[in-house]
Amino acid sequence: MKRLLPLFVFVDACGWEIIKDHPFARSHAPERRKLRSVFGYSSACIPSILSGRWPVEHRNWCYFVYDPPHSPFRGLRHLRWLPKALTSRRFFRHRLSRALKVHLKFRGYFDLYNIPFEHISMFDFSEKKNPLQPGGLNRGPNIFDHMKDRGIAWHVSEPKLGERQNLDALLADIRSESIDFGFLYWPELDGLLHRVGNTSPEVPAKLSAYEPWLDELMACAREHYDEVLLTVFSDHGMANCDRLLDLRARLEPLGLRMGRDYAVVYDSTMARFWFFDERARSLVTECLKGVPEGRVMPDEELEELGALFPDRHFGELIFLVEEGVLIVPSHMGERPIRAMHGYHPDARHSYASMLTNYSDVPDSVTAIPHTYHLMAAQAERAAMLNRAPELSVI
Repeated sequence: MKRLLPLFVFVDACGWEIIKDHPFARSHAPERRKLRSVFGYSSACIPSILSGRWPVEHRNWCYFVYDPPHSPFRGLRHLRWLPKALTSRRFFRHRLSRALKVHLKFRGYFDLYNIPFEHISMFDFSEKKNPLQPGGLNRGPNIFDHMKDRGIAWHVSEPKLGERQNLDALLADIRSESIDFGFLYWPELDGLLHRVGNTSPEVPAKLSAYEPWLDELMACAREHYDEVLLTVFSDHGMANCDRLLDLRARLEPLGLRMGRDYAVVYDSTMARFWFFDERARSLVTECLKGVPEGRVMPDEELEELGALFPDRHFGELIFLVEEGVLIVPSHMGERPIRAMHGYHPDARHSYASMLTNYSDVPDSVTAIPHTYHLMAAQAERAAMLNRAPELSVI
C-alpha cells in the first residue's frame, strides 16, 4: 500500500454557475471555489491549466491562423467545386477531419469545422501536438514534462477513449499501485451543454451520473493509498446563446473581398482579422464599431488577459461578442447551438470551478492556470512519500 495519491478530475465546462448550488461531488470534495478562466476556448484553457502559464506564453490559443506558407490544407482546395450541400454537412466534415488527422500526423484535437474549402489553404492549424503529453505545447513545458523530468509516475486520460474507458484505465493503474499522480478527463458535459443549454434538466442528470464513478474512484484509491487528495475542476463555464449575429452580413456592404483585402476566422464568439492594406483595416474597424453585439478588444485588455501576441499570429484585430451572443454562420458552424463559451473571462458564465477534499488550497489560487501549481506540488510530495513510506504524510 502506498502513502499518497493526488487525483485531478477534469470535468470540461463544469462552470461555477452550473455547480455552485448543485450538490455535485460534495460528499467527496466539499471545499469549493470559483476560478477565473482564460480568454479563449478550450484550445487556450487546457494548455494554461497544464502549464501554469497564459496563452501568450505557451502560444496555444485559437485553432486556425492565417499562415498560407505553412498551410497543410492546400490539397483540399479542389473540394471547393463540390456542392455546398455536401461539404457543409457535419458528417462529411467529421469523416474528412479524421482521415486528415491521420494523414498529417496531428496528435492533438483536430477538426476542419466549417472553414470554406475556397479559403482553407490560407490557414494553418495551431494544435498539432497532444497537450496531455510531454512536449505537447507549442512553447514551453507542461505538467507532464515536469513529472517526466522528476521521474514521477503518472496516469493521464487518452482523449480518443470514452469517459468510462478512461476511468477504467485509471482504476487499473491505481490497483497496481504504479502511479504517484492521476489525471482523469471527462469531456462529455461540454458537448451536452452545447446541445441543450445550461438550464436543461439533462445537465444535473449528467452530473448525477458522475457521482457513482467518483464513489468508485475514491473507494479504489483508498484501498491502495493511505491518503487520497481529490481535486475536481473545470476550464470554463457555458452561457446560453439567446442572440444570433450574422457578422459576415454586416461586412459584405464594404465591398472587400476575403483573400484579397483581408483574412478572417469567424469563431463562435469572436472574429479574428488580418489585413492586407490600410483601407481594409480602416473600413472593417469602423464597421465593427457600429455592431452593438460586441466590441474590438484593445491591446491593453488583451495584454492583461495574457492574449496579446506581439507578432499578431492569431489576429491583428480581435472582435469579441457579448455573453449570450453567437456568431452564426461562422467558421465553426452554419447552424445555431444552444450554449457556448469563449466569452470574456469576467462574464458571469465564464468562471470555472474547483472542488477539493482538502482545505489548504492557497488563497492565491484564483484562476485556472494556478491549477498547475497544485498539481506540481502534490505530485512531487506524493512521489517523495511513496518512495520513502516511512516519512509522515503530515
